[in-house]
Amino acid sequence: MDKKIKLYNRLAVFVLFIGFPLLFWGVDDVPKRSILKETLSVLTLLSFSFMLLEFYLIRSTRFLFKEHTRSNVLKWHKAIGYIFVSILLLHPFFVVLPRYVEAGVDPVDAFVTMVTTVDSLGVLLGLIAWFLLLLIGLTSFFRKQLPFSYKTWRIVHGLLAIVFIVIASWHALTLGRHMHKLLALFVLLIGGMGVFFVLKMYFTTRTKKA
Repeated sequence: MDKKIKLYNRLAVFVLFIGFPLLFWGVDDVPKRSILKETLSVLTLLSFSFMLLEFYLIRSTRFLFKEHTRSNVLKWHKAIGYIFVSILLLHPFFVVLPRYVEAGVDPVDAFVTMVTTVDSLGVLLGLIAWFLLLLIGLTSFFRKQLPFSYKTWRIVHGLLAIVFIVIASWHALTLGRHMHKLLALFVLLIGGMGVFFVLKMYFTTRTKKA
């Protein structure tokens, strides 16, 4: 029975965080571009979806993964975080990468123009989200070297994650090529529930201590 439940959990995660994003990308009526551009778009979309999954691999969602040990859930949280944070940090470069095989603006010039266009709300949000993601990655990787306790780091980590996901979602909703109504609803619903679970974990901990 436990094996079946674990299988169902994995299947649900696969459908929700991989299947749905791919389905929404597939039914999008935006004209498809080159294989390289669409591959990078799908990679970015799935990476963002897995960042949403991170909000569910925490203590306050134990009821979702009760057949898995806490250490295993934590291992998945770390592995997914390191892999997909690294991929999303490359997102600005993915935007200009296809220009190396296309005629037109020089890729370096395109990149400089993109990251310095701070009068565009969407671009500005993207830059802020990128730096927040970098901060999350660095403070996670060097956690043991930071001058504060694990409990303090965990709170800071969670708050940074919430701010990141809000700003990154705003950025995606503003500039995302494939961000149509269904995908936008998915991001808002899954992201909103994830933020709720993180806040619930913190408030529950404080209530118990009080």
